[in-house]
Order: sequence, then C-alpha cells, then structure tokens
Amino acid sequence: MAPWIIPALKAVLPHVGTIVAATKPMFTKPEAGEADPAVEQQIAELQAAAAQNDANIRELAGQLQKTVTALESAAAQAEDKTRRMTQLCWGAMGVSVLALAVAFTALFAS
Repeated sequence: MAPWIIPALKAVLPHVGTIVAATKPMFTKPEAGEADPAVEQQIAELQAAAAQNDANIRELAGQLQKTVTALESAAAQAEDKTRRMTQLCWGAMGVSVLALAVAFTALFAS
C-alpha cells in the first residue's frame, strides 16, 4: 500500500458519517404522495437548462454548417486558382524552353 493512503484515510474517515448523512436524502426515494418542492424545482431547472442547451446546440450546428459550406467553397476556389497557376507555370516553362532553343540556334548558327 502507498504510504500516503493511511494518513489520507485517517483524515477522511471521521467525516464519512456526516457526508453520508447529508447525502442520504438525495439518494432515497420519497414516500408515495410526498413530493419535495426543492427536487421538483431542480428538475424544472434541469429541464430548462436542457432546452437551452438544445437551442444552443442547434444554433451552433447551423453556424458549423455555414462554416463548412464556406470552407468547401474556399477550397474549391483555391483548387481552381492552383490549377490555373500550374497551367501558367507550364506555359511559362514552354516559352522559356522555346526561347532557350532560339538562343542556342542563334548562337551556333553564326
């Protein structure tokens, strides 16, 4: 056993009874016909929070969908630009090879 566990248990064990006594009402079922207003208020608050979370998630999903659509559009535009730039580079290389051939021809022809 780790040496730090025994002092920790000695510090916690005296308080276990009060912890259990404090939490026991929350984990026991109320008797039939007995409704705790605090529990019902907590349930109502949790339901309201769940409804608010649902609305927030729907809003975030819509924003995420718009973002993904915009990213896809930007990616398509970037791909088109890259394709055009690649074609221009190949064309420039062709022109430079042609110019090099004309220069060598002019150099060795004279």
